[in-house]
This record gives sequence, C-alpha cells and structure tokens, in this order.
Amino acid sequence: MGDYVDLPGVKTWYETDGSGDPLLMLHGGFCTNDTWGALRSGLAETFRLFLPERRAHGHTPDVEGPLSYQDMADDTVAFIETVVDAPAHLVGWSDGGIVALLVALARPDLVRKVVVIGTNFRPAGECWAEPALLDRMTPDSSDLEFFRELYEPVAPEGPEHWPVVARKVLDMWRTEPTLTTEDLARISAPTLVMVGDDDMVSLEHTIALYRAIPGSELAVVPGTSHVVPLEKPAEVSHLVVDHLTAEPAETMLPIRRAEPSSVAGS
Repeated sequence: MGDYVDLPGVKTWYETDGSGDPLLMLHGGFCTNDTWGALRSGLAETFRLFLPERRAHGHTPDVEGPLSYQDMADDTVAFIETVVDAPAHLVGWSDGGIVALLVALARPDLVRKVVVIGTNFRPAGECWAEPALLDRMTPDSSDLEFFRELYEPVAPEGPEHWPVVARKVLDMWRTEPTLTTEDLARISAPTLVMVGDDDMVSLEHTIALYRAIPGSELAVVPGTSHVVPLEKPAEVSHLVVDHLTAEPAETMLPIRRAEPSSVAGS
C-alpha cells in the first residue's frame, strides 16, 4: 500500500517498508516500485525504506514539458525534506542512480551514503555498451513492452498516455545526464558503484564513474546484466547492507586509497 504527498513539482506516490535508518530506493527509468522485487524485502529487514515513484512513472502523474533528471532530483530533495525529514541513505538503480548522484551533489546535508547500480553520468550514446539499442527503442517496440505493461495498469493518465511518456524518457536518455568527472569529484557521501558484468552501461564508463568519486568502492557482479537487482538479489542486498552499515575495511596494499606519502615511500 502507498500514499501520495504533494510536492512543489508533482503529486508523488510513495510506499514505505521496514524499520531502521532511512533509506530511499530510487527505481530505474520506465520502472515502478514493483521492480525492486526481492531486494526490497531483504533491505526492509535492516532499514526503514522509502520508495517514491518519480514524475511520469508508476502512480505518479506526468507533468507538462520534457522530463529532466534535474527536476527529478529536485523532487527527491523535496521528498526527503517533506516525508523522510532526516538525512537518508540513497540506493539508485539506473536512472534512479543518476538522481541519487544529483541529490548527493546538490544537498550533501540530506545524504548519508549512496549506492548506484548500473548508472551513467553521460548521455546514452557516450556510455551504453550498445548505443544502437536506443535507436531501436520506440513506444511500441518490443524492447519497451515489459515497461509498458508496468505503466499502463497504474498510470493516472491511463494507458493511452504511454507513448507520450515513452518519448519523453527516450529523449532524456539521448541528451542527459551531462555530469563531468569534475562534478563527480565534489560528491562527499561514501559511495558504492555497482554494475553487472554484462550491463547496458559499459564497464569502461562505470570505471570512470568509480574513479571520479573520491573514496568510492566498486562492485562488478558476475553473471548479471543491467537487471542485476532482480537477477542476484541476495548478493546485491549483501553488498548494499555492508556498504551502508559497516566502516570501510582497512586494506593491506592500497593504491588508489593510499596516502600520498605511503605511495611515495613504497
């Protein structure tokens, strides 16, 4: 069961689950909260989950004009301030990870730790392992059928609004996000970057994201794709809980995290 909250940008549907420290779960593009699957139940054993559905996704209505990650990040900031009312952990998958990065940049005071899964910081053409896939996507293509079936039963505007939303999201993917490594270097929240070893987002781009965020950690989950939270929820849950609850382990032979004097001395 869920409820609506009136935010400045859009009346937003959200659900809650579990108990403990607050954790926002930010779903992927075209998705609803249903796509969190078993990961949701696992994390609810440790955290108080807040699951907002972003504008034009799931039960949350569309808005006039194009979609942008910045507007979604602004909505998320308003949601934390209005509903959570405390700094929270952020777990973002795909588009949700982009939103998490933007929130961590804009409002570090509201963010404790961050996990991003299958997340890019540049437009699809620069970071997808198969950029031509975007060109094949249309509102009625088989590539989007799964997402259309998620959208149509719950959309406030009704199923006939699907082509409008699909085109908006696809247009956004072609041109956004436009973060730079210099932007990412300003993220102060401890961050775990996670990706499937056969992800839609290329491993090269994911490594660039990992290297740009100071002190971040990297997890490549074997035998998985862009849908890693559904493919290996137990492994993903373990990595998320460990990152959000434990202090970083002291490694024996650090290179990236070594003190400059230590590297020079070695």
